[in-house]
Amino acid sequence: MLRFLRSSLGLSENALGLGLKQSQLEQAPLPVVLWRFGLISLEQLDQVLQWQDLHL
Repeated sequence: MLRFLRSSLGLSENALGLGLKQSQLEQAPLPVVLWRFGLISLEQLDQVLQWQDLHL
C-alpha cells in the first residue's frame, strides 16, 4: 500500500510517516487518517479503498 500511496498519489515520506505514526496511536486505518489530516482528498481515499479491495 505504501508503494501505491507514493507512486500513484504522490504522497511524500513525511506525509506517510505522520500518517503511519498517527494510525498506530489511534489504532485507525491509515487511509482514513491520511484523509482526516487532509493529506489525501475524498476521491483519493476512494482510490485507496478500491486498491485495498483488489490487493488485500
